[in-house]
Amino acid sequence: MNDEQLLRYSRHILLPEIGIEGQETLLRAHALIVGAGGLGSPAALYLASAGVGVLTLCDGDDVDLTNLQRQIIHRTGAIGRKKVHSAQATLAAINPEVRVVPVPQRVQGAALDELVGNCDVVVDASDNFATRHAINRACVTHRKPLVSGAGVRFDGQVAVFDLRRGDSPCYRCLFPEHGENEDMPCAVMGVFAPLVGIIGSLQAAEALKLLVGAGETLAGRLLIIDALGMQWRSIKMTKDPACTECATTQAQRA
Repeated sequence: MNDEQLLRYSRHILLPEIGIEGQETLLRAHALIVGAGGLGSPAALYLASAGVGVLTLCDGDDVDLTNLQRQIIHRTGAIGRKKVHSAQATLAAINPEVRVVPVPQRVQGAALDELVGNCDVVVDASDNFATRHAINRACVTHRKPLVSGAGVRFDGQVAVFDLRRGDSPCYRCLFPEHGENEDMPCAVMGVFAPLVGIIGSLQAAEALKLLVGAGETLAGRLLIIDALGMQWRSIKMTKDPACTECATTQAQRA
């Protein structure tokens, strides 16, 4: 690190759990963020300010006036622009050292598989189950740690699936792909603005801890928040031995 970097990241370097070695790890790291909306906004802002070297940001939507109530990475002047380009401009103003790779489309199939394979950690900030399951499949295949978040109305949740570990559950263990879960879009249900800020910030915190190996992550736990009553719950998750995603993939590797 040069003198300017030592100064910029000095408050991280002072933390013995991170230090110079950890900060240098962050500078070399590559995070994939799927979604540049309510969750992706605070996640990207904190990962960029923390000095994660490369951020690949995926989202096919344009900035809309209704987004600005909660998607804090975008500005009024960005209405009509692609979210990833709006976010890239904001992140460059915060930390020009970070390389932001914008992907202005909904990634799926081989493209998603390649993106996951090339990163160190995946932040799922998407807003639908189909995308979440697609991300999970790619993370299981490439054994990449996945930080998953969701928020609607006053209710939010965040979980870590550290798929580098053989005993880790995957997203499908918790939410079966063809179960009774259904998407609840903010456009229909509404969302409390600070809720997604809380969840997205937690996702950034977990991603940073995974990258530097600091502390205890949410691996194996689902953290749930009721922001209206400001109540937190933590639920233990275990690997489903019958999971057709992670259990099958692990058996194939063996």
